This record gives sequence, structure tokens and C-alpha cells, in this order.
Amino acid sequence: MLNIGERIIQLRKAKKWSQDELAKQINASRVMVGKYERNDNAPSIEVLLKLAKAFEVSLDYLVGESVNAAFDKEMIKRLENVENLPEEEKKRIFHFIDLIIRDYKAGQAYATK
Repeated sequence: MLNIGERIIQLRKAKKWSQDELAKQINASRVMVGKYERNDNAPSIEVLLKLAKAFEVSLDYLVGESVNAAFDKEMIKRLENVENLPEEEKKRIFHFIDLIIRDYKAGQAYATK
């Protein structure tokens, strides 16, 4: 598993950003970005939030608690949209999700027999 510095490097390179470009995105100096990447300094929660926003990933992904950035971002966006729906619509959506999961698990159980 990547440490926070390695994750920052990975995400920065995926965006094709220099340390200077990342520094501008998070309102920090290039020197500080380098220290974060080398794990010489641990970013504060405020900086972690800025990094997650700049890289368009969840905080969980950034700090290594999750392995899939795209899934996290997409899932979070959808859950935020669901959160804004009326209660009755939320219940319908969650019921539908439960049915799909149940059918998937039943199919897996059947396939392994």
C-alpha cells in the first residue's frame, strides 16, 4: 500500500502536474509539496482536503484507506444526489439496490455449486 507521499506523487503525475502546479492548486509552496511527497512533513487535514479536491479523489483514497479513486468519487457523487431526494424516493432506491445485491449474491452462490 502506498504511503501518503507516494500517493501524492502518483496523483500529481496522473494529472501531469509539476510540483509547482500542484503547489498553486493547494495554495502552498513547491518546497512544501516536496516535503509532503518525501514524507518529511505530514499534511494537515486542511491541506489533505485541498489535495483531495485538487486531485478529485476522496479523502479515504488520498490517505490510502480506499483503493479505487474513480469508484469513490462516482459513488460519493451519487450518494450526495440520493441524499437530496425525498425520503420515499430514497427508500425506493435503497430497496432496488438491495434487490440487485441479493440477486447478485444468489447468482454467485448458485455458480459455485
